[in-house]
Amino acid sequence: MTRGKSGKWSVLFVVTLVSFITNLDATIVVNGLPPLMEDLHLSLELGMWTLTSFYITSTVFLLPSGRWSDMFGTKRIFLWGFALFTIATALCGMAGSGTMLILARLLQGAGAAMAMAASTPILMRTFPPQELGRALGINNIAWVTGSLLGPVVGGALIGGFGWRSMFYVIVPLGILGLIAGFFILRESAELQKARTDWPGLLTYGTGLTALLIVLSEAQSWGWATMITLGLLALGILLWTAFVFIEKKVRHPLFDLGLLGYRDYTIGLGITASYCIGYFAVSILLTLYLQGAQHLSPLEAGLMLIPLSVPQLFTAPLGGKLADRFGPARMILLGSFLIVLSILLLGQLGPEMSRAAVIIPLMIISAATGLSWPSLAKAVLSAAPQNQAGPASGVFWTVYNMCRAISQALVLVIIQWVAKSDVASHLLSGAQNHNMSSSRDALIHATNVGFRLFAAFLALAILLGLFLLGTQRKRQGIRPIKNSEKIEFE
Repeated sequence: MTRGKSGKWSVLFVVTLVSFITNLDATIVVNGLPPLMEDLHLSLELGMWTLTSFYITSTVFLLPSGRWSDMFGTKRIFLWGFALFTIATALCGMAGSGTMLILARLLQGAGAAMAMAASTPILMRTFPPQELGRALGINNIAWVTGSLLGPVVGGALIGGFGWRSMFYVIVPLGILGLIAGFFILRESAELQKARTDWPGLLTYGTGLTALLIVLSEAQSWGWATMITLGLLALGILLWTAFVFIEKKVRHPLFDLGLLGYRDYTIGLGITASYCIGYFAVSILLTLYLQGAQHLSPLEAGLMLIPLSVPQLFTAPLGGKLADRFGPARMILLGSFLIVLSILLLGQLGPEMSRAAVIIPLMIISAATGLSWPSLAKAVLSAAPQNQAGPASGVFWTVYNMCRAISQALVLVIIQWVAKSDVASHLLSGAQNHNMSSSRDALIHATNVGFRLFAAFLALAILLGLFLLGTQRKRQGIRPIKNSEKIEFE
């Protein structure tokens, strides 16, 4: 049963607030990384873990949170998650060391996963089908707005009140959301009897963490050392065990049967390569702008605005073009434009050129508005309607996981091309007699990073051609649905 007109939009306000806050938090923290490292005396490795830790738990807890919403109620899980996120955000602001900050960020990610997992079911239950698209569109605009305001608001706060303010400013919004959610949201009418796949959750989460530790620390430990090889082997062993568990368990965390749908599997591959390439851009630019060019957080934040604004206008157009020309073509067009733009960013030099940063960012943002809605549509429509929930959960899990991998790979590249202590000294504001050579090394490392991450978008293009080919072949042979299943063993 749907609510009255005013009730529906009140629910949308509460749910949309979560999307806004979580993406605001993500973009603020990226921009606040250099002053945070300076104040807490963190190396680049530990500084990057303050970013990565959030995405580990938000990835691991996303799918089980969806299950918990069915078991305990969407309102309950939403409020528990939002409360955990808000408390953890306050703890981030109070952290006195890198270790405490990382632990608080882990809690933040878990809370965000719980709230976000319950958000879509709440909207689906509140709005009738003919209004659901509009509600989801408004929710998406709030997500983009969080990305837009994060760098600017964060830069102003950090410059005036220090890095802790970027966490404290979110706490009142979280409290507002909790109060509104308590009074406005309704509990699920029927609860399902199910079990949490704890073995799957443990093997998947620990395996992912082991892989990210290897990517973060192997350069300093040595790639051939026992600890690196041991963690790598542990990660592979745990993920192998995870696959076996998911095939046998009654209520799996991942429905591996979804991989039997060819278009869905290809779409997940595009999602993975697209996210790894795309989410490195803001971090590499932060290193360049604040580390090499010594811009303030506010100045750097203003330079990142073009990465968000154009997609506010191209995203609605992208949906219409996908309906007319097919999502695969829009994925190819957007990915191609992003590749070219990232390669342009890979030409940045010692002399600061605002046009050389702003123009590629505007193209990336516009292209994202064209390609990302098309990609989400292509992936989610490739699974049968009766498996839409699990298909969506796996899609967003891959999204979050590859966002974490992207950030870890940034560190690998900086360590490989330059030395991590070079970036650490520049970002912390430390002075030494080799400042010029350190700056040149960091610029070279970010340029190499842009070029390497462009390769992931090139892979997305290649997979997009496969997706276009399968769709053409299907249309040319016989009119069957994208969700037709192939054998999966």
